[in-house]
Amino acid sequence: MEFGLTGARRERRDAMFDGARKRLHDASGPSSEQLSAPPSESPSRPFTRERWRAVAELGATGLCLPGEHGGGGLGALDTALCLEALSEGCGDTGLAFAVSAHLLACCVAIRDNAGEEVRAELLPGLASGELIAANAMTEDEAGSDVSRLATTARRDGDRGDHYVLDGVKSFASNAPMADVLVTYAVTDPALGFLGISAFAVPRDLPGVRVGEPMAKMGLDSCPAGRVEFSGCRVPARFRLGPEGGGSAVFQGSMAWERACLPAVYLGMMEEQLRRAVEHARARRQFGRALGDFQAVSHRLVTMKQRLEGARLLLYRACWALDEKDPDAATAAALSKIAVSEAAVASSLDAIQIFGATGYLGAAGVERQLRDAVPSTIFSGTTEIQRELVARGLGL
Repeated sequence: MEFGLTGARRERRDAMFDGARKRLHDASGPSSEQLSAPPSESPSRPFTRERWRAVAELGATGLCLPGEHGGGGLGALDTALCLEALSEGCGDTGLAFAVSAHLLACCVAIRDNAGEEVRAELLPGLASGELIAANAMTEDEAGSDVSRLATTARRDGDRGDHYVLDGVKSFASNAPMADVLVTYAVTDPALGFLGISAFAVPRDLPGVRVGEPMAKMGLDSCPAGRVEFSGCRVPARFRLGPEGGGSAVFQGSMAWERACLPAVYLGMMEEQLRRAVEHARARRQFGRALGDFQAVSHRLVTMKQRLEGARLLLYRACWALDEKDPDAATAAALSKIAVSEAAVASSLDAIQIFGATGYLGAAGVERQLRDAVPSTIFSGTTEIQRELVARGLGL
């Protein structure tokens, strides 16, 4: 299997990293002024349209969208490489996550399932970043078990040319600033998962209400909120795929999200490791560099080992998706487990290496831990991923 970064692939990745580093990266490492701030102050990075536009101008919001609609036309592996470079370069996991949620959970669903009219209407704006998309699937009683959706969509109009959506989505990344909501609703309760349909709902339709950004543990620059549909009449042309085909639409976008989105955490861990090594070289205790102590150097080696092992599994999963390998779902589940667990473990290690400085909010080290924790939950929990792997083993 060839994962060599040569030619155009390397140039593309390096351009994304360099652009993100130049335009978006905050100076790493805390200043003495920051470290003297009151301990209750834990600086966050709220979402801003200015930073989103900067990312869009780098081409990140349309990486895997068709070239004829302004996208990059990339496959899964090249998309993941660029998302990894974006995350490492900008140093803002939440922003890179927001871009990934927009692109993988939403734009892919529209790219692969919308009619030509809607593709022409939405994809150029989504690719350019002028439009922001949110995935509204999760409900209070339907997280991992998507068969329990309570949101409904019924046909309306003389020719059945509209659907009326009613229901509440409990957690939608990007929702507070989104222009398009990719959502799922029951159109025929008697058919179970075959009775679910998918829609790309314009935010400005009457009957759509998006709640305020939720207070979250991390990923501050990726706002999330509740979405309520109340008698929302959606033109039938905004349905994605056939009626009753929502489960297939969702699984298709999840294949891309599970394979590619964890690349954001590879970028975070690369930046994290670089900073930890620099600190271990510069920080002196007992007359020696911190990195001279085996307890510290071995911890850094373990962080490197986790990163490289997770990276190879993720690249393999993206390669399998590009090649339409029958084991692609298992490969993606394995890589998501590895990346998410590595991100949490290495973030804890980084705090230990930085000591009290790592515990302070101003240093940015503890933020990486807060950003890492949800990686074991989104796109199917780690437990769900293990069930998928077990199924792949024939259990």
